Amino acid sequence: MNWDWIFFDADETLFTFDSFSGLQRMFLDYSVTFTAEDFQDYQAINKPLWVDYQNGAITSLQLQHQRFQSWADRLSVQPGDLNSAFVNAMAEICAPLPGAVSLLNALQGKCKMGIITNGFTALQQIRLERTGLRDHFDLIVISEQVGVAKPHPHIFDYALEQAGNPARSRVLMVGDTAESDILGGMNAGLATCWLNAHNRTLPEGINPTWTVTSLSELEQRLCKH
Repeated sequence: MNWDWIFFDADETLFTFDSFSGLQRMFLDYSVTFTAEDFQDYQAINKPLWVDYQNGAITSLQLQHQRFQSWADRLSVQPGDLNSAFVNAMAEICAPLPGAVSLLNALQGKCKMGIITNGFTALQQIRLERTGLRDHFDLIVISEQVGVAKPHPHIFDYALEQAGNPARSRVLMVGDTAESDILGGMNAGLATCWLNAHNRTLPEGINPTWTVTSLSELEQRLCKH
């Protein structure tokens, strides 16, 4: 094994993140039938907020509230309440991605493993407990707690410090989002593995060390003897 540490992103890298289903489930409690069109409107607000958050322009709390502000006004509830309901719904429907459990089991004891996620604290913790995957990880670093999001170098520096400052050449960052996971890992001097399950095009200037299309492909690459 060439790696002392492997860090994983969480959403869409280790866990499914079907926000449309989560929103549909959550809005049922408010007697709202949440449509595909509603989801498009939500994403038109949500996606730019995530870019702002990754760029450090807004806080995680601002993101979580602003994405639900128009619904909060419409339903006369607090945006924070909608956000909490959404997190709970997402925790209920979450599942490990295909190949995740096998990969983590195969790596157990061969290297240390951690998570570096821009997702929010409440969801990450519930989900790790519910899926029984908590014990695989020596370290969980959540942007909300560090105060900056990937690709900011500080979150990687913080994670490496918590990991006991391993040699960066012996650390691999695995994630599905080129603009945060791979760019952040590259800038931190780590090897990177891009999980490109949806046949996306790499943004210019982002060059992962490896690209795989599934976690089972990554397992084969890491564990071939």
